[in-house]
Amino acid sequence: MTRQGSAETLSSRMYAVIRDAILMGEVEPGSRLQTAALAEKYDSSTTVVREALTRLSTERIVRNIPQRGFFVQELSIDELDDLGRVRIHNDTFGLRLAVERGDLEWENLIITTHHRLSRVPRRDPQLPAVTRLEWTDAHRAFHLALLAACRIDIVQQVAAVVFDSTELYRRWAAPSFKPAHHDIDREHEQILQAALDRDVDRAAELLASHYGHSHAIMLKAGLALPERAAQSSHEA
Repeated sequence: MTRQGSAETLSSRMYAVIRDAILMGEVEPGSRLQTAALAEKYDSSTTVVREALTRLSTERIVRNIPQRGFFVQELSIDELDDLGRVRIHNDTFGLRLAVERGDLEWENLIITTHHRLSRVPRRDPQLPAVTRLEWTDAHRAFHLALLAACRIDIVQQVAAVVFDSTELYRRWAAPSFKPAHHDIDREHEQILQAALDRDVDRAAELLASHYGHSHAIMLKAGLALPERAAQSSHEA
């Protein structure tokens, strides 16, 4: 990463780089994120790195502990269970409103984001156990697009934060976690169609079921965290 560009642009790029590294599992949960080391690694400044980490801390991917610094969020099965409940309640509420309030522009948005999602391969042939980051981004865009017409900022903000938090858990689910247990592509198609049909109850029901399946599989699989990840955030 070069140092050229506006401060805002550099901060946004650094945010994306660190976020992607965390969500791809390149940095273990609980690991300390040292601003100086990251600045050297990505050829940036500590100020830019700190701004990016501060932004990530508001999204619960990173924790900012006073007097200690920044750490990758720690994970626990209990929190994953709670995230599943919050996600279902928040997003089904938002989807109901979006289906009621959405206009033609919103319909075009959810069709377009779904089309992109359906065209991006989910798995890398070289790493079949790992979800491709491009698919994750397209998946996120589709789910946030579904709520875009609800016209309640906080609902959309919570949806984004919980999506990323859940994705972090997905990256660290135990090897026995197998997404093929349910047809994700088919579920997306059904949610899209129900939204376009303006069938509020069916759309909400399908979305809740979609989330419920994914969370149940992850909860059953448990987490495959290295032992030192659970200890690192307790280091001085």
